[in-house]
This record gives sequence, C-alpha cells and structure tokens, in this order.
Amino acid sequence: MTCPVIELAQQLIRRPSISPNDEGCQALMLKRLEAIGFHVEQMNFGDTLNFWAWRGDKNSQTLAFAGHTDVVPTGSETQWSSPPFAPKIRDGMLYGRGAADMKGSLAAMVIAAERFVAEHPNHKGRLAFLITSDEEASAVNGTVKVVETLMARQERVDYCLVGEPSSTDRVGDVVKNGRRGSITANLRIHGTQGHVAYPHLADNPVHRALPALQELVATEWDKGNEFFPATSMQIANIQAGTGSNNVIPGELFVQFNFRYSTELDDVQIKQRVQALLERHELRYTIEWNLSGRPFLTPKGELVDAVVSSIQHHTAVTPQLLTTGGTSDGRFIALMGTQVVELGPVNATIHKIDECVSTADLQLLSQIYQRLMEQLLA
Repeated sequence: MTCPVIELAQQLIRRPSISPNDEGCQALMLKRLEAIGFHVEQMNFGDTLNFWAWRGDKNSQTLAFAGHTDVVPTGSETQWSSPPFAPKIRDGMLYGRGAADMKGSLAAMVIAAERFVAEHPNHKGRLAFLITSDEEASAVNGTVKVVETLMARQERVDYCLVGEPSSTDRVGDVVKNGRRGSITANLRIHGTQGHVAYPHLADNPVHRALPALQELVATEWDKGNEFFPATSMQIANIQAGTGSNNVIPGELFVQFNFRYSTELDDVQIKQRVQALLERHELRYTIEWNLSGRPFLTPKGELVDAVVSSIQHHTAVTPQLLTTGGTSDGRFIALMGTQVVELGPVNATIHKIDECVSTADLQLLSQIYQRLMEQLLA
C-alpha cells in the first residue's frame, strides 16, 4: 500500500503547474484540509491562486505552514529519464518536477496535519496554511498580497514554517532562519555617440565608467555578522555599442545586484552607490528594484521547537543558516512572524530529473507533525 505522503506528492506532481498556474493542486489540498475542519479562504489576485486556511481560534497563537504549488519549467522533456509530470519511483527516489521544490513538502505538511488533528482534535491555538501558485516567477500576486490582506485586518501569525528545500545532505541538516536582502540596480551611463576615428567629438561612456565600475567591484560593503555573510555585489549584465566597430557608443547599461546582510539597509546601499557615481563625475540615470529585505529569526520558541523536532526523529543537529536566494519568507516576516524554512534535500531542485527520497518525505512529515505537537498540543 502506498504511503499517504508519497501518494499525495504523486498526485500533486501529475498536475503541470508551471508558474503561475496551479492546475488543480490547491483544490486537491483544500479538499483534504476541509475534511479535517479547516476554514478556507481563497485569495486569488490576477493570474495567481492563493489560499489561507486555518483550524482553531483565530485570536490565539498561530502556527502557519507556507508553500507554493507552482514549479519552474521542465526544460527539454527528452532529457528527462521519465516524463516530468508523470511521477516515478526508482531506487527509493521519487522523480518529477516539483518533487523537491516543493510538492513533496506540501504533501508532508497536509498529511502531518491530518495525523495531528486525528490525535489532537481539540488542540490549542490555531494551525494554518498559506499557499500560493506564484513563488517561482514574479511573486507579485502571491504570498505578498495574502500577507498584505492579513496585516490589514490584523490577523495573528506567530510562527511560520516555509517548506522550501533547505537541507543539503540529509533532511534537517540545515534550517534557514533568515535570508539576505536583494536589490538590483539598472544603471545607464550617458555619453555622446560618435565615430571612433574622431574621439574628440564624442564621449565614450564605457571609458568613463571603467574606474567607477572597478571601485564598485572592489568595495567592501560590510563584514557580515554572526548570522549573515558579508554583503556581495555582482554585475549581472553589461551592454553598450551598436554592433559596429567604428561607432563610439552613446550609452552603457550595467545591471548589478546586492545580496545584503542586516548590517546594511536598501537606503544605505543606494546612497553609497550614488555617492560613488557622483564622485566619478558620471552622467547617469539609475533605477532600483528591491525584491526583498533581509530577515532573521533568532533562537527562540520556533527555532527551538524546530531543532527539537528534528532531533527527536533523527540524529541530526541542524545548522542555522541564512545563505541562498530569497523566498516568500521575506514577506511573511513583515508581519512580525518568527519564520524558518525546513524542507527536503535541495541537490536536484530546478534540474532535469528532479527527485527526492521517499523516505525523506515521510521523515519530513513526521518532523512537521512533531512541530505541531510542540507548539499546539
């Protein structure tokens, strides 16, 4: 007989929910949650499906589980050893797009909730789910909109576990208790186009910008702290010229991104970059895109309960890390919520032949259930 966690994970994987499409994943989850007494509120915005579901007193201590039903595109399906939306189990591994990121986690959460409610039908506090179909793409109409709605009506969310694949070698070896901020600059250095044989009649923005770019690359923005590595700046795109070898370009475009720690904020980053550009006397325009501020959940009730739940079911003591990209945790943290990320091994996420250990998913579900018991039983 198929394990309930694996069976539900397979059902979710069969739905080709490439972001922001949901393809019936949330309906599948909602049917099961409603069957065990969850109140459901669908919060759909634009092309994105979201839901907020809860069980228990809405004015009491709330533990929420958050995640996304959308997945990234598969790439060439001919390179997959089996069709990406036809889940297969081989040698104890479940293959399929979303197996690790993060339909496996969603299945583990729902089954954990079913077991928890069966054993604790009159549990204290409130158990909740916040699920979106747009985390992998623009993330404009997903979790951030749900959080804005919840904040506007002063909903209480004390603790939140995001099921992102946080583990490195084995389940529970890494818990993300924060994330760096991310801000991108789109910089245009303005010059004057002209003929390369007559440089005195032109103003080459590439030449003018080189010293400033070198200083930008060489700058130490901070030293990090005990929770975060030092802020990093990386040039992602650079473009100039018409394609002709005899034309001095009139403009240089440079795009660069900061992944920054709690030692800085986005205002300081903007001020320091713009002071650097002014110091080099450049003619420029710059546009900024802030995709997330850093957040940190220090050791306390949630972190202690997660660590204890992992240790209860494994011999692992997790590392608390803030490395990696951004996640929807950055939006949930705006509510003043303690947020951590705990999910399966992330070695194959976004790759051809994405897969996850079936034993790991069952273990993860047990850890999730233990967390519910720690905080709500």
